[in-house]
Amino acid sequence: MDVGETKKVKESNGSAQGSGDDDFQQGHVVDNADDLQRHLGNRQIQLIAIGGSIGTALFVSIGGALNKGGPGGMFLAYTLYSCFIGLVNNCIAEMTVLQPVSGGFVRLAGHWVDEAFGFMAGWNFFFYEALLIPFEITALNLVLSFWRDDIPVAAVCAACIVLYGLINVLAVKAYGEAEFWLSGGKVILIFMLFSFTFVTMVGGNPQHDAYGFRYWKNPGGFAEYLSTGNLGRFEGFLGALWAASFCIVGPEYISMVAGEAKRPRIYIKSAFKTVYWRFGIFFILGALCCGIVIPHNDPTLVAILGGDSGGAGTAAASPYVIAMKNMAIPVLPHITNALLVTSIFSAGNTYTYCATRSLYGLAVEGRAPKLLKKCTRNGVPIYCFAITMVFPVLSFLSVSSGSAKVLTWLVNLITAGGLIDFIVMCVTYIAFYNACKAQGIDRRTLPYTGWFQPYCAYIALVWLVCIIFAYGYSTFLPGAFTVDSFFSYYTMVGVAPILFVFWKVVHRTKFVRSKDADLVWNAPLIDVYEASFLTPPVGFWTEMLQLIGLKRHVPVDERQA
Repeated sequence: MDVGETKKVKESNGSAQGSGDDDFQQGHVVDNADDLQRHLGNRQIQLIAIGGSIGTALFVSIGGALNKGGPGGMFLAYTLYSCFIGLVNNCIAEMTVLQPVSGGFVRLAGHWVDEAFGFMAGWNFFFYEALLIPFEITALNLVLSFWRDDIPVAAVCAACIVLYGLINVLAVKAYGEAEFWLSGGKVILIFMLFSFTFVTMVGGNPQHDAYGFRYWKNPGGFAEYLSTGNLGRFEGFLGALWAASFCIVGPEYISMVAGEAKRPRIYIKSAFKTVYWRFGIFFILGALCCGIVIPHNDPTLVAILGGDSGGAGTAAASPYVIAMKNMAIPVLPHITNALLVTSIFSAGNTYTYCATRSLYGLAVEGRAPKLLKKCTRNGVPIYCFAITMVFPVLSFLSVSSGSAKVLTWLVNLITAGGLIDFIVMCVTYIAFYNACKAQGIDRRTLPYTGWFQPYCAYIALVWLVCIIFAYGYSTFLPGAFTVDSFFSYYTMVGVAPILFVFWKVVHRTKFVRSKDADLVWNAPLIDVYEASFLTPPVGFWTEMLQLIGLKRHVPVDERQA
């Protein structure tokens, strides 16, 4: 949508509200309607999206999914779940490219559905991201134990907290650059593991054993879990599906960085389009490789998981590390583990950033104390950052409670929170779609138009609602119920509606009617900002070539005064 089209939409919708509209009318070319600064380039956005979506779950916890579902069950679960989250990505992409605001999908939910809905979505996402930080720190302790068991857990926790603090308290540009390099290590790691899988399966290993898909036949493609026979194999598939729902993420992180992207109409659109490739390469192919290198009943894997193939484990629980040891491959397990350390640290760094920005988005919309809107000169929400840094302290619980138990609790809480985030995106899109229809706006004129809508949103919504209520079913099996397991699975499911009802009752909010929804909002400001650039946008690979000096550097953020 260019500036002229935005004006037409504006006339059909009434005047836009907020500081962004004031800037538009006065002719100011500003970055944002708030105090955040747009400093994230194309290459940084692409790698930040990878940094948030690839972490412990893909490299270590995936061993638990393999043990539950077998290679076939896990591959099917990861493929199916990736397809449905692709539908969610199709929804959030259209809305975020039109309105790349700070706070991402959280603010969109409050603006187009109900203020109480936005309040619930914002606090759910904040807790989701904030709880992921101690999860990654705890997992980092487990990965470090690969080398030696006497590394002080408290020292590792403290070091991570300090490093996350230093990286995130700097300007967003410094954060983006740090995350670019850290996430680059993840890409190297995953392609190294893919290469390891292919080379060894065709015989390139010390035993010269071309094992191929042997483990799909013996012990079999589908494992039995909880029960025996076909029911047990189906429950194994479900166990792998719940693991996939924890592992497969991505669209929410692109939405959250949209408010600080240099050229959001172009770079954010590009990032959303690559999500489908990312799902296929990282998650689906990753699940396939994992099921190739070791059998689901590998004695080492079973012993480490201790019969509980949840999100816990140690570094050696990584199927790839186990496979390397089984094949007596020297050195490579240590290289893999070193890259695992940087991968896990990178994920925690991204979660710190997203938790801070989600809390800031709540403050901007008046759903958190106004004090939290305070930003430094470099565009860092300093008080939001301070509150976020309280959560990593939870990682010290692993000193006394044991890392495995802490990880299991955090995985269950986090999984529910992530599912709620995706449900929020689907509901918001349905409201957005209905508003476009009610106000006579042709979606084909928008900067990005999702395909097969609104059916994608409805299909994904039904799927996610079924998942969130069923993923803790194992706690209701005869003789399996415990209060601990019930609350670990369903705490976030219960908290979300309580948050919604609380805000709705206290502030007496109303659902936004389709014909009254403000679809203009910050669009005029974004259009003017985009039009202010004097240089053409630079593609991801062009930026990469410029970075390593193979192509002449052209400034990508040169703007008119």
